[in-house]
Amino acid sequence: MIEFDQVGLRYGFGPEILRDLTFEISPGSFHFLTGPSGAGKTSLLRLLLLSLRPSRGRISMFGQDVTRLERDRLLQMRRHIGIVFQEFRLLDHLTTFENVALPLAVRGQPPEAYRENVEELLDWVGLGNRMNVLPPLLSGGEKQRAAIARAVISKPDLLLADEPTGNVDPELSDRLLRLFVELNRMGTTIIVATHETGLLKRFDYPRMTLQNGTVTAHV
Repeated sequence: MIEFDQVGLRYGFGPEILRDLTFEISPGSFHFLTGPSGAGKTSLLRLLLLSLRPSRGRISMFGQDVTRLERDRLLQMRRHIGIVFQEFRLLDHLTTFENVALPLAVRGQPPEAYRENVEELLDWVGLGNRMNVLPPLLSGGEKQRAAIARAVISKPDLLLADEPTGNVDPELSDRLLRLFVELNRMGTTIIVATHETGLLKRFDYPRMTLQNGTVTAHV
């Protein structure tokens, strides 16, 4: 599904944030992305989200060389990718339900087609009694759970998560990771960036480790 070949990334004329990244991610796999702060994990996720182009090298995703695709085609490909940002990016004028349902609504699906699935997912992440609440009235942990629900509701081919359990307690953290595991069993490729050593111990999946802008381990 994903192939990086000697990929480098720099912002403007600064030094390379990422360099010489060469690795492959198989369809339907689950990987943790680890490394110290400043190693480049978020920048790597932005490359995978197709919101950045590399400074050099080649990236192939879904069988296509994405480094050369036109913007319109990149936007189409991004519909197959779910993303959980650290900063949530919920729309304050939409309810929790409407935020989670947004990926389906923008594709033209009518509310009656997705209401039951959205409500079931909100119950799963512990927001069943908060679905009509606006984001400014949600706690940080509730916003995180809403962001995760929005990312997985459309069952993307690739799910990227940047510290998805950073604002929740260990019990809920495990519950959310089990949601990712179930999605993975259904065929979604998962990449989770995390600092949580507890998660890495409890969920035995391969790790990609970034150190000083390059992948130092891929096991």
